[in-house]
Amino acid sequence: MLHERGVQVMNVDVIGKAYDIAASYLRHIGAIREQPATNEALLQLIVQLFEHGDHHQLSLANRAIMRYQRRAAQQGEAA
Repeated sequence: MLHERGVQVMNVDVIGKAYDIAASYLRHIGAIREQPATNEALLQLIVQLFEHGDHHQLSLANRAIMRYQRRAAQQGEAA
């Protein structure tokens, strides 16, 4: 049970660090606004990537950034 909790904490840590990296970059380039709340769309992308087997924080962040930007561009084209 304790081992399971340790793994869960590690998962949250990897996801949290990946989110911090991605959100920081996206704020820096102006793709998302500076706000205290979590960007749910970005977090969902990172969690999905993690659940599909990517457990490296930098890889998660980079892939989430690419997908976030691609999704934003597609939504911009549809508008």
